[in-house]
Amino acid sequence: MSIRALSEKYKVHRRTVRQALADATPPPRKVPDREAPVLGEHVATVRGWLVADEEVHRKQRHTARRVWQRLVEEEGAEVAESSVRALVGELRREIFDQSLQVKVPQAHGPAEEAEVDFGEFQAMIGGVVMKLWMFVLRLSHSGKAVHIAYANQAQESFLDGHVQAFERLGGIPTGMIRYDNLTAAVIRVVLGRERIENPRFIALRSTYGFDSFFCLPGLEGAHEKGGVEGEVGRFRRRHLVPVPDFADLAELNSYMALADAKDDARRITGRIETVGAAAARELPGLRALPQEVFDPAASLSCRVDARARVCVRQSYYSVPARFAGRRLRVKLGATTVVAVADGVVVARHVRSIHKFSEDLVLDHYLEVLARKPGALAGSTALAAARAGGGFTASHQRFWDAARKDLGDGAGTRALVGVLLLHRTQRAAGIIAALEGAVAMGRYDPDLVAVEARRLTQAQAPAAAAVALPASAPPAALLDDRPAPSLALYDTLLAGVRG
Repeated sequence: MSIRALSEKYKVHRRTVRQALADATPPPRKVPDREAPVLGEHVATVRGWLVADEEVHRKQRHTARRVWQRLVEEEGAEVAESSVRALVGELRREIFDQSLQVKVPQAHGPAEEAEVDFGEFQAMIGGVVMKLWMFVLRLSHSGKAVHIAYANQAQESFLDGHVQAFERLGGIPTGMIRYDNLTAAVIRVVLGRERIENPRFIALRSTYGFDSFFCLPGLEGAHEKGGVEGEVGRFRRRHLVPVPDFADLAELNSYMALADAKDDARRITGRIETVGAAAARELPGLRALPQEVFDPAASLSCRVDARARVCVRQSYYSVPARFAGRRLRVKLGATTVVAVADGVVVARHVRSIHKFSEDLVLDHYLEVLARKPGALAGSTALAAARAGGGFTASHQRFWDAARKDLGDGAGTRALVGVLLLHRTQRAAGIIAALEGAVAMGRYDPDLVAVEARRLTQAQAPAAAAVALPASAPPAALLDDRPAPSLALYDTLLAGVRG
């Protein structure tokens, strides 16, 4: 048959007949280049996100799933994840060089094992972009994980992360916890898997009763705790992209705790039940928490300088001025700094996340300011008290009126006397008494103290009825002695004012 006859018989073009005669294997089908009608308007947005990732840490960049989630949540796009994944793959090949790492699957019994790691990420804290560290403890069976943000990965953060994670999970794994060779836990790597552990880490293990397993150093042992390695990246991409913005570290940790609760509804690839359902089966099998709570704080000996400060990890914290020149014991925790003198806590601060910062409390300098009133106006402690809300507008009005009436030195000393009252009386009563003193034009701290005490006692019966403990003896309920009264003293003051 001729080519024309074959074409008419099989209803195909003569060119197709010639191709069939030349080669029995059909040529590959040409895939036409088509525009994506749904994703077309979002291509520039996705490209912008991926280009912006060049300025972000490589572990905190967008994944295809995160791009799809943001398109649905922020752009209102109605598009399949597979379409977005294809687009991201095409755009990423233009921007990044991707490589694939193989992970070895492992099986773990319920409540037996966990994995721990630190992961680096960035966040905006108080308007400043900072490098932070995320402590992660992940139960190997269910995938339930606890994430806590710290300003560093020092030993106190490492130990505090364990304490908080065990409390949030409600128990401790009965077997071992896998680690890489963190300096917070390991002093020296010996042959094979032998390690010389840090004494503080040994104390933590002894308190909670778990065993440690250390992976091989480097990439060679990364697969031995692949679950937590992947969890660090997953959580960072899912909940920390774009870069989070919070006022302080406490707010960031509250957000991360809510994210942990939200993750209970997710499903790990290849599993039928959710993480929360698997954790509900696993958590009852954990070992109960000990009655003794482990203290993760490090004990330091610090000398108080001439400005009544102790220097801890390149940050300065104030203590009462009477300790200037002495050495104090300082308990350095992951989030707190506590100064102790002769077994008594004399100062407590939130640990700074910035180097060379100053955390000064105005109350620590009051005795000095009573002798040097001129130093108050420009003091750093006063600026901090104003910023923190401790030094109110009522204090300022009293100070301004006292200096105008008594002079700078005497007026400032009167204010210092009022500030000293905060050590023994309630702030609400003192502020109300300050307003009354300004209204009367009397700036004596003793008068403010009497008025503040009178206002406090007026509310004392109701407050005492609420605050009385249930374990109080019956005599406390039957005591009919009248409450102390300062009515005669108020009458005397009224005569003095008259």
